[in-house]
Amino acid sequence: MKTSVDIMVVTAHPDDAEFGVAGTVARWTREGKQVIYVVCTSGDKGTSDRSLKPEELAKIRKKEQRAAAEVLGVREVIFLGYPDQALEDTSEFRKQIVRLIRVYRPRIVVTSDPYRRYLWHRDHRIAGQVTLDAVFPYARDHLAYPDLLEEGLEPHNVEEILFWAAEDINYRSDITDTFDLKIEALRCHESQLQGFPNPNPEEWLRERCREMAEGEDFELAEGFHRVEISW
Repeated sequence: MKTSVDIMVVTAHPDDAEFGVAGTVARWTREGKQVIYVVCTSGDKGTSDRSLKPEELAKIRKKEQRAAAEVLGVREVIFLGYPDQALEDTSEFRKQIVRLIRVYRPRIVVTSDPYRRYLWHRDHRIAGQVTLDAVFPYARDHLAYPDLLEEGLEPHNVEEILFWAAEDINYRSDITDTFDLKIEALRCHESQLQGFPNPNPEEWLRERCREMAEGEDFELAEGFHRVEISW
């Protein structure tokens, strides 16, 4: 049985966490908190290079994600290995997330906001929705997936969920001192930055994080919709 962690980050693709939550992850790990990543797809379609086969890209992106996690001090990266652009809201997928929640017993779960409107990658919507449903009510209820009880995986109550890329931001995390680590981790994803529309992602992200911190007493922030769960 794995030991518990403080935070579980569930992403659709390799690199999603670096864009959405890496500065906050770096702050958490500096504070001694234990963080794990769950990456749902292999990211095997995320390229404009027609000479690159999907299986090759998947290997590259797995390596890049591990390198980024190491920069941030993430304890472990779990790859579920679903094909890119193929996530579905199924009982099997939900059960995998429930199992991981019950194994690692995080206090906080972080994922992409499933309710972002209009232009939003479908994998991001599905990953966020399945994770939200896994947190409540499935990970909580002992009669949900009763075979997990037979494996010794008792129900677990997550205390807080953070959604990145939310349109309704109600929580801003100070990343002024960890922004450089966010950028260093992001640069590990070389396969993705090659086709990035902005030639200077650091400048673009710094400006976004500066805007996110507007009205706060710190310079740079990552913004989330935060849900605290009262059991």
